[in-house]
Amino acid sequence: MNSSSPIAQERCNPTEARACLSDVRRIVVKVGSTTIADEGHLNEAALIGLVHDLALVKQDGVEVILVTSGAIAAGWPGLGLKQRPQTLPHLQASAAVGQIRLMTAYEEWFRSYGQRTALMLLTRDDFSNRERYTRMNDTLRALLHHGVIPIINENDTVAVDEIKVGDNDTLSAYVTNLAQAELLVILSDQAGFYTADPRHDPNPELIHTVHTISEEIWQAAGEAGTASGTGGMVTKLRAADIVTGSGEMMVLAHGQEPLVVTRLLKGELLGTLFLPQSRISGRKRWIAYSRPPKGRLIVDDGARNALVRGGRSLLPAGIRRVEGSFDYSDTVSCLTENGVEFARGLVNYNAIETAKLAGKHTKDIEKILGYRDYDEIIHRDNLVLLD
Repeated sequence: MNSSSPIAQERCNPTEARACLSDVRRIVVKVGSTTIADEGHLNEAALIGLVHDLALVKQDGVEVILVTSGAIAAGWPGLGLKQRPQTLPHLQASAAVGQIRLMTAYEEWFRSYGQRTALMLLTRDDFSNRERYTRMNDTLRALLHHGVIPIINENDTVAVDEIKVGDNDTLSAYVTNLAQAELLVILSDQAGFYTADPRHDPNPELIHTVHTISEEIWQAAGEAGTASGTGGMVTKLRAADIVTGSGEMMVLAHGQEPLVVTRLLKGELLGTLFLPQSRISGRKRWIAYSRPPKGRLIVDDGARNALVRGGRSLLPAGIRRVEGSFDYSDTVSCLTENGVEFARGLVNYNAIETAKLAGKHTKDIEKILGYRDYDEIIHRDNLVLLD
């Protein structure tokens, strides 16, 4: 590995960093259409290989949650179509047909290993709403308690832009946080995360271990809109950002590698391991990562220091500017005056009220609004600092 590359440098032996994977007791595995479908059709051999791998992991005492794509690929041939549809109604119809076919295949093959399965179809709303999130968590844990393998997909038959997660990489990160799984494994059509897109760069370097998702890492994923962003690497890096920011690990590996998950859990040097940051509670994971921020609060240095170093709540006086449209209890981002996001939290006032209070003292809230429900814009208990 070229030591001159800042994103290729590793601060410890990557083989040693893998040792902790053998202690993992609950994992989420995400498999994409590129792994289990071939030219738009389901690849039965790939599906059987995946089931065999996960059944071995489950038999070894590890709880397994599977997030799967492939419903559309399984469905459109059943509609008599000559090629994958392009319109939303036909895509959703394909998903409706394909979901049954895909789950029937999973159920049959897992049953041959003595494993039971269950289906959960989710949308972003299920993660945004705290009560639904809690109920979903209860269901998931009950299934795991009974030794069932939950198989999860986005509910493509009803999802529209306003309620859909959008991609199963992000969905798998949400599910990892929901289940508080120790590891997310994303199976891809690439062997891991490279210093550059291997489809366009003749000499990319595979990064075995990512300690911190730095600006250089984002640039390598194509965050700035470069050609290397095609193929979904940005969404995989966003998933890693969510999972590691919550204090868990993620591995990106090639889905066609035989028994890839089994071998990963034995410490074999496959793919790219993203190491965790500080671990946070389930509720704070929900605040930080399970619902998109509705607005932005730009705060001064004094307020930032009070939040980051002093463990304080965000008061009106520290707010310089309010952006976006949000209501009481929505999630908002807290940014420094130079635009760096450092925290997220649940607001006690809506956007109009918050804008009126920005820069004012707490004692003036009632005089400005005519009422004073809270002293804080965001209470410390409802605030999450981002690494």
